[in-house]
Parts: sequence; C-alpha cells; structure tokens
Amino acid sequence: MATTQQVLRSKEYETIYILRSDVDADTAEKVQTRFAEVVDRESGKLVKVEAWGRRKLAYPVGKAKKGVYVYVKYVGKGGLVQELERNLKLQDSVIKFQTVLTNEHVDFAALTVDPEEVKFQRLELPPEEEERESREKALGLVDLGPDAPRARREEREEEFEADEFEAEKKEEDAS
Repeated sequence: MATTQQVLRSKEYETIYILRSDVDADTAEKVQTRFAEVVDRESGKLVKVEAWGRRKLAYPVGKAKKGVYVYVKYVGKGGLVQELERNLKLQDSVIKFQTVLTNEHVDFAALTVDPEEVKFQRLELPPEEEERESREKALGLVDLGPDAPRARREEREEEFEADEFEAEKKEEDAS
C-alpha cells in the first residue's frame, strides 16, 4: 500500500484587518504584535506591513461606519492563515478581516525582506470627531440657507407635479 505525502509549499498571502475606529494605539499595537507572533510561531515570514489609518467602511458593521485599516503581506505554509484568522476572531477590537492568496509558489529560502517594510507603525490616531446631526436638522426643521441641498420632500413634490403635467399633456395630445 503506497502512502502519499502532501508537500506543504510556501504561499504568499495578504490580509487586511479592520479595527474599531475608537481603538487606542496600545490596543492596535497588541493586535499587530499578536499577528507577528503567530506568523513566527507558524514558521512564516512577514513581507510587508502598512497601517492605512482610519477610513470609512464600505457598509456599516454593527453600528460602526469607520474603521482603522491594517494591511499585512506574509509568506507561510498550510495552517498559517487558519491560525491567523482564529487569532483575529479572538480580538475584540477587530471588526472585520479578509485574506487573499496572492502567490501559490514562493521560494521561502530565497525570500528577502526589507526590515523597514515589516516594521509595525504605531498608530497615532487623532480622536474621532463625531458627525452628529441635530434632531432638528435631521427632520428638516432648520433652514440651512440657499446653498444647502433641497429637502427630499420638495424633490418628491416636484416629481409629482412633473408627473401630473405629463399626464395632462398626454390627455391633450389624445384629444
């Protein structure tokens, strides 16, 4: 009976994880350190780390509309991605993450890494300014001036009037 042995090749991956927008620099650093520890423990190699800062999310996650994005590129074998994602799930400050395989065949021994590229930058994030709208403004009770966009109600009234005008014109044309 022949046994087949699976050879685990090194592959290159990119992971972007998003932290809560109200995260402090120490918490962000703990997540980054944990990420690097897992890569080391699983015999992987960090290739590039970039902190992209606070950005608007494509869609709300929970009640969050913004998040702190961190991009990490690394090389590793088999279970590295599973272990990294398991660790990211355990972090309360991580709200989303996604990993993509970018290269299936990497020569791990020939891989050289620029030490400046893998330095985790300390995230110094200014406090987030709340974009709260007053209740009166949200309800349209405040006059915002002539440069402000018109209220949805006015737009709907104009659409209704235009529809009525077109209907009357069709009746006249039919007569």
